[in-house]
Amino acid sequence: MSGPADLSAGAADQFVDHALGLNWADIPQAARDAAKTFLHDTLCVGVAGSVAPNAAAILSVAQSWGQGGPCSVLGRGDLRLPAASAAYVNAFQIHCQEFDCVHEPAVLHPLATIVSALRAEAERSGPYTGQDFLTAMIAGVDVAVGLGLAPTEPLRFFRPATAGVFGSVAALARLRRLDRAVALDAFGHALGQASGTMQAHVEGKPALPVQVANAARAAIVAVDLAVAGVKGPQRSIDGPFGYLTLFEGGVELEPVLRDLPTIRRITEVSWKPFPTGRAAHGGLVALQALMAEGLSAANLQSLEFTAPPLIKRLVGRPARPGMDVAYARLCLPWLAAVVLTSGEIRLGDFTPERLADPALQALAERVRVLEEGTNPAAFTPLRAAAVTHDGVKITAEVIDMLGSPACPLSPDQHMQKARRCLAHAGLEASHEQLAAAIAGLDTLDDVAPGLRI
Repeated sequence: MSGPADLSAGAADQFVDHALGLNWADIPQAARDAAKTFLHDTLCVGVAGSVAPNAAAILSVAQSWGQGGPCSVLGRGDLRLPAASAAYVNAFQIHCQEFDCVHEPAVLHPLATIVSALRAEAERSGPYTGQDFLTAMIAGVDVAVGLGLAPTEPLRFFRPATAGVFGSVAALARLRRLDRAVALDAFGHALGQASGTMQAHVEGKPALPVQVANAARAAIVAVDLAVAGVKGPQRSIDGPFGYLTLFEGGVELEPVLRDLPTIRRITEVSWKPFPTGRAAHGGLVALQALMAEGLSAANLQSLEFTAPPLIKRLVGRPARPGMDVAYARLCLPWLAAVVLTSGEIRLGDFTPERLADPALQALAERVRVLEEGTNPAAFTPLRAAAVTHDGVKITAEVIDMLGSPACPLSPDQHMQKARRCLAHAGLEASHEQLAAAIAGLDTLDDVAPGLRI
């Protein structure tokens, strides 16, 4: 078990020491269970992503770098790629539909990068036990989330990619049990490849999940460079030109480092019950509550969501004729229009016909997103207030996001989401085998076969 943090050492040293020192025997049962649950969720979401818009193009690009190799791609049968390319494609597929799990306070999707990198490594250089795989995953989440929790100012860069590459390197270092000096070099190479701009989010472009794909690929490359003996910067996190200095504004790193030995961040991760930006979820749940009170598409005059500034910033954009899928997933007014007409959001709702539907566009124009409060990372509280054509006002409030640790999905809801994801790619028949493999993952001597689907 990792010991007390040495606050005199550099942050990279402390993150590396934590990752290399974490042992399965010392991980609480709640963290073990959460790791299995969110690994299952991530793999199923990644399978659904194999048939998402742009997934074929991403695969084609990766294949142009070289085909064949030891590593499989989620939902694509016998197709094989080199490790870095497989990590790239899988990470894109996991994040491209905005359905992968999220750590809300860190504003970070930790497993798209970490699972993609670990899965490729397990197939390339294994065998690795299920316990080592899950321990590495948990350690990687601790590092990525820690880097997301340290900032005290609003999001500047796209953390699932920028912090995700370091979490993935930490996970790979633990899985391969790298020498400490080699792991520090790998962190240094991660710094040289860290990237991810919020401009893709602002414009609603599919470049957003490409950045996640880049981070997973970069983690494999960073470790390979370090193992080959190429030296990397040592103060990659808190140096004068380190990650936090360059990518974040104000930072309080000491509390994060102090918590490393005792808090397993995987237990703080949230499911996404809808395939949309997480910032839209509170509004959609509130809208479903309003509909239970009688609100409908036919009687809606106006609808206002009032929420912390992050909600307005991330999903408060207006619906636009001709918008593409990536933009629509991050457009709360349009998503609200879909829920008003069908009761929920499904993977199959983002078709060209739906995106071009003038009735949905007209309905979305009756929806506004307002901001209130100052917390730069808060998703709640959120209030929804609707006025009907006959002047009746209906309100609802969301305090805890559905899928969060405070309001988790039930086991049945989790399994229903998993089956729907697999069915979206025509692979629902694989669910029982995958679920059984994940449930018993910590008993496996070779984890790789259990993660293939």
